[in-house]
Amino acid sequence: MAERRSIFGWLLHVLSVHLTRCIMIGLVLGIVVGWMVNAGLLAGIASTETWARSFQVLSTIFLNLIKMLVAPLVLATIISGLAHMGDSAAVGRIGFRAIVWFIIASFISISLGLLMVNLFQPGFGVDLSAPTKAVGEVKKLDMFEFIEHVFPKNIITAMGENNVLQVLVFALFAGIGLTAIGEKGKPLVKAAESLAELMLQVTGYVMRFAPFAVFGALAKVVSENGLGILLVYAELLTEFYLSLGLLWALLLGIGFVFLGTRILMLVRYVREPVLIAFSTASSEAAMPKLFEQLDRFGVPRRVSGLMLPLGYSFNLDGSMMYASFATIFIAQAYNVVPDIGTQILILLTLMISSKGIAAVPRASLVVIAATLAMFNLPVEGIALVLAIDQFLDMGRTATNVLGNSVATAVITKWEGMLQPPLDPDFDPDIAPSQGSAHGRSGLNLDPDNFDKGAG
Repeated sequence: MAERRSIFGWLLHVLSVHLTRCIMIGLVLGIVVGWMVNAGLLAGIASTETWARSFQVLSTIFLNLIKMLVAPLVLATIISGLAHMGDSAAVGRIGFRAIVWFIIASFISISLGLLMVNLFQPGFGVDLSAPTKAVGEVKKLDMFEFIEHVFPKNIITAMGENNVLQVLVFALFAGIGLTAIGEKGKPLVKAAESLAELMLQVTGYVMRFAPFAVFGALAKVVSENGLGILLVYAELLTEFYLSLGLLWALLLGIGFVFLGTRILMLVRYVREPVLIAFSTASSEAAMPKLFEQLDRFGVPRRVSGLMLPLGYSFNLDGSMMYASFATIFIAQAYNVVPDIGTQILILLTLMISSKGIAAVPRASLVVIAATLAMFNLPVEGIALVLAIDQFLDMGRTATNVLGNSVATAVITKWEGMLQPPLDPDFDPDIAPSQGSAHGRSGLNLDPDNFDKGAG
């Protein structure tokens, strides 16, 4: 029994210290095992459907655990952050600068998508008889409905549905209200701080399951579709990921203007949440870890607590680039190429319709469908990209996380609030105050040394 405990303890230690490596191993193993199932090499043990369902259980458990953390983490982080900011003017200033950044980033992302899809022209010559999946029911995009949806009727319902935008609105009112009532609100501020620290501590435990979730997510997709689906769409995938790579370079280049060489350190700090987002195709899965890593990078929680929820709703750089890329790709596939004037109108339409799409189910698909319909382009062409949407979603989700990381770090620097990274010997069990949202100290040059801590 003691030996089993020691083995289990060793496994937990390895998953904690070498999380990035373990996630990469899970990703590769997921592709290999998924291919084996799809090729029928494991048919003697169970059917392909049983294997796929088994793989899905791993990723579903992880995503459910993450969703359990998101709403209370966002609520507690924003309330405590605003209360400590103590200046509603600062909140408005940060919010205004964030919106300006989001608009500029949106313009760059959508424009780059249009530029690259016209340059590569991946839609011409597409076999319209290629295997596709049913599009299913697509909810109509209604801007008025979205605006109404921003404001919560019930905060408990909003938290139960993990509606980050509604939680953000309530937390803004609560945080500013606590600042206004002063001493009377201090117990609630301390409770919010404790809740935020608790959620980050629990995040450390949940993240140790991430490699298994990554394995399950990739194994399920490959076991159902096989590697052949990638060959059918090899050109589209290659050109889309090249375009994403260029978008990454642009975002990091703009970040370099504000942060200097520290932008390279930011990439190292956020590589785990980016990898988690890529593997699971879920921005939510990366959010708790992203809070933690930005803490360590030197971003005060009172800034990240406001920026990240806003960014998750309004700054989806990868999704916006995908929307413009996929819209013109579908038009090319049907030999209907909009002229330059129409493409500029498409750009402006996407600039507006893409805001807040995180609140809409199958968000990118909804925006693409609405844009195609608005410009009399073939909406049924969505089925062409839906066949490999999982693989496209992985790239755009990782880009969303990176874009929000850069935006948060830049706004923090712009406000003059960026702090030195944490000390490489930081251990939350020995010096918990150093890891809190508001009490950090020391210098750090290597984020790898922090993997041993949960928060």
